[in-house]
Amino acid sequence: MSVPFKVDLACKVAVVTGGGGVLCGGMAKALAECGAKVAILDLRKESADKVAAEITAAGGEAMGVTANVLEYDSLREAEKVVKEAYGPCDILINGAGGNHPKGTTSKEYLFKEDLKEKVEGLTTFFDLDPAGVGFVFNLNFLGTLLPTQVFCRDMAEKDGGVVLNISSMNAFTPLTKIPAYSGAKAAISNFTAWLAVHMSKVNIRVNAIAPGFFLTDQNRALLTNEDGSLTARGETIISQTPMGKFGEVEDLLGTLLWLVDNKAAGFVNGTVIPVDGAFSAFSGV
Repeated sequence: MSVPFKVDLACKVAVVTGGGGVLCGGMAKALAECGAKVAILDLRKESADKVAAEITAAGGEAMGVTANVLEYDSLREAEKVVKEAYGPCDILINGAGGNHPKGTTSKEYLFKEDLKEKVEGLTTFFDLDPAGVGFVFNLNFLGTLLPTQVFCRDMAEKDGGVVLNISSMNAFTPLTKIPAYSGAKAAISNFTAWLAVHMSKVNIRVNAIAPGFFLTDQNRALLTNEDGSLTARGETIISQTPMGKFGEVEDLLGTLLWLVDNKAAGFVNGTVIPVDGAFSAFSGV
């Protein structure tokens, strides 16, 4: 992977949760390209190992580590593995997250006729599964809070460090159909600001990136058809994105590298940076 510019991350240890995915895997590669030793944490070990192997093949240093971001003990075991291999964490990328169908409505709007009788396959607001909503919120919010608890203790005890959370455009303006995911990402933005203040006296900077719309393994079927054309929802998103395209992994890397570098962004703390092709700036008119 070619980074837009290089920062000096030599002797730094970076931990990337959800690192086996498309976006966070790209972030892991960029950090390694700049000299960091990168631990790629993912629930799916094979996905983490694949990214680590690609980094190693390119001359970087990386390892795949199994971790469940919803289980404190799992994270503690992962932290031990990383610390034994590379040392304490300097940079934490909280990338694990996602949505679930049980936290999603079928339609953008509620109509009275939807309330008259149960229709197979129709999920209204009143049909949302509390367990599904809870899973989405926990995966995104607790899945950020718990890794921060585990990996930031060493940062607090030494010379500080950097935390980068992954928020979303949904945090600014909630998208239709996905109340659980939108609410969870809003919580990430709020938590980022809170944590930046809380950790300021131990020299830990905390910021977030809010990606616009990028094609990933999780949303590809929602936004594109098998022939590569856009679905109706994909068309709506592109029509509301002034730059008229989906983001590419490379579009996130400049913001990533700027935020993790203390020389470039040493006084940047508690921010949420949109990388969205002007989606959040567009009024629709």
